[in-house]
Amino acid sequence: MNMHNPAVLAPPAPRSLEETGLTLVMMRDILLKTMFRQNLDQVTELARVMCLPVNVTQELVDKARSQKLVEATGTLHANSGGEMGYQLSDAGKARALDALSQSEYYGAMPIPMTAYAEQVKRQSIRKIQVTRQQLVTAMGHLILPNELLDHLGPAVSAGRSILMYGPPGNGKSSISNGIRDALGDNIFVPRAIEYSGQVITVYDPIVHTIAEDLVDDPNSLRRTSNRYDRRYVLCNRPTVITGGELTLDMLDLVYNPTSRTYQAPLQLKSTGGVFIVDDLGRQSEPPQALINRWIVPLEEAKDILALQSGEKFETPFDTLVIFSTNFHPNEIFDKAALRRIFFKIKIDGPHQQDYLKIFAMVAKKRKMPLNEPALIHLIKKKYPTIDNVYANYQPIFLIDQMIAICEFEGIPYQMTPELIDRAWANMFVKEETIVH
Repeated sequence: MNMHNPAVLAPPAPRSLEETGLTLVMMRDILLKTMFRQNLDQVTELARVMCLPVNVTQELVDKARSQKLVEATGTLHANSGGEMGYQLSDAGKARALDALSQSEYYGAMPIPMTAYAEQVKRQSIRKIQVTRQQLVTAMGHLILPNELLDHLGPAVSAGRSILMYGPPGNGKSSISNGIRDALGDNIFVPRAIEYSGQVITVYDPIVHTIAEDLVDDPNSLRRTSNRYDRRYVLCNRPTVITGGELTLDMLDLVYNPTSRTYQAPLQLKSTGGVFIVDDLGRQSEPPQALINRWIVPLEEAKDILALQSGEKFETPFDTLVIFSTNFHPNEIFDKAALRRIFFKIKIDGPHQQDYLKIFAMVAKKRKMPLNEPALIHLIKKKYPTIDNVYANYQPIFLIDQMIAICEFEGIPYQMTPELIDRAWANMFVKEETIVH
């Protein structure tokens, strides 16, 4: 695994309020809302929740005190090293409610869009070099022809866009996942970003996998919190997988009118990682329209999003986009769109020799003994009926069917020409007209 040293990429923790890059008013309002919503009264607690160093949080509390929005309670907490307690004044509560009516966002301080764009450059997916060995390791469970890796390697290392096409059931999705596994290093994902006073939440536990879990006890906090900016989460490079459900509006900012906050769209959450559009051509929107939406981001490494107000702004676009389809590219795209997809790779069904290798591998895994007459029957009698078109999914399907039959009949696992026939009948539905 090419683990980059996080220290190289790590965004340094802000040493003062100024270094957060946010306005004082915005930070003060987030502080008041956090104290109000979470009922917190200690600086170390507030620092943890707002993801700021303790000294910077203290600076913010002092500012709010000088504006008479926060007051010291005068109680020292014995169990927390004699820490001072704070509470909102009446004016502070009124200001917190006013701020909440404008946006419900509280907690982690956001990262300004410009600072985020810098961080994206530092950890760009285009800087990753994937070796043949990494790809082979990540796809070890797949039997792939060598020439396929010859095409895939440079495509992944370029970090641009890949179109995989070919008949269904040959592992296009597994290959996409293998590419993701081959990347193997970590990046910093912002909890939220700020543009023009609006907060957009980015970190999403469904998409992002935390790479380093730091314990939240105050003693370790002081040791670890200054290593990097806690407004980021150290995660594995993300992967977003969408299929037939993908629509164009999923690529827009998601605005929640109740909380008046924004959530990042899928492609922004996948920054620094992989965005897989599986089954292209099965979506309700035509593939051409979906590709058109990606053209500017793919060419210019930036995306354009819009706020509720209609104001448009740029976000960095740093994602390896993988499209996979069962259609021939010429059927679903015009020439201009195809020109813009950097790598086009055909994923075909296996040759007979590879097919038998896969069959033997699956049988071994499933503890199904191989039987020569049954295999000869399969290759000589069954496959000619479908023009000898082999697919990677078929061995698993046939062997699982035979296992199910053996278990039902109460006989030891075995393959015979007769069991092959029964399994085969389930793989293809006979063409017939059903009378209604």
